[in-house]
Amino acid sequence: MSKTTQQSSNAKKAPQVTGKANPAKANDSRLEEFFHDEIKDIYWAEKKLVQTLPKMAKAATSENLRNAFTAHLAQTKEHVTRLEKVFELLGHKPQAKKCDAMKGITEEGASIIEDTEDGTATRDVALILAGQKAEHYEIATYGGLAQIAKTLGHKDVASILETTLREEKITDQTLTALAEKSVNRDASAE
Repeated sequence: MSKTTQQSSNAKKAPQVTGKANPAKANDSRLEEFFHDEIKDIYWAEKKLVQTLPKMAKAATSENLRNAFTAHLAQTKEHVTRLEKVFELLGHKPQAKKCDAMKGITEEGASIIEDTEDGTATRDVALILAGQKAEHYEIATYGGLAQIAKTLGHKDVASILETTLREEKITDQTLTALAEKSVNRDASAE
């Protein structure tokens, strides 16, 4: 191999120094900023659900559904507390940023209550559907945030987010079971 060919080959193997910031660190910085922003978003969403779940429980006809919403309210308050711990672990003060998705989901839930007749199983079907829309949003959010936390090396934060993710999935399964076992059937007979 000629000296020129060897130098050309070595040049391809050597890293190029351009004087620019390390792109991996720049991406981490942007990803970290995005992650914090999304934590603020889900924090707002959980706080909004703390306000919304009592209304859903009150509107429910089925005692089982009412109890499910009440139990999830207690759990949602714990989710808020966990997110405050996440902020602390990340070195930030808890701060909420309006979550347009949850705002829309809760507004739709409020219109469902207005648009269905009080004391009917049909209203319960609608409440379950509204509840599951909120749960699915939370499942997607917590799942994604847990993965980002792992990528950023925030293992303790990822663990907290995964705990909440598991609980959101269980709530979704509870609502599905209520619909399948009685509420949908009762509504079809109205």
